Amino acid sequence: MSVPSFLHSIVGWLRGGYPDGVPEADYVPLLALLNRRLSDDEVQSVMDALIADGQLPADKAGISVTITKVTNEMPREEDVNRVRANLAAGGWPLADPFTLRRED
Repeated sequence: MSVPSFLHSIVGWLRGGYPDGVPEADYVPLLALLNRRLSDDEVQSVMDALIADGQLPADKAGISVTITKVTNEMPREEDVNRVRANLAAGGWPLADPFTLRRED
């Protein structure tokens, strides 16, 4: 099985930084650095889905659910913020995250 070039880059980076192997205490910080984020295409797919489904103005919950549907992964706060920023830059309405709904 062929290994993608980006994995070779990661392995080379790890070997350069840890020529004697990765100490046990460094595994968690290293995995945090390698945490996946949405690609630009995935951000666009989430935006397209929100627009197509009429989920605008978009709120955090709606964006999070749509990210999960598009990627089959739990959304990260940074990715929700990227989608919000891209929607706002495109002139799409966003729900006010500070508006609390009350039932009278």
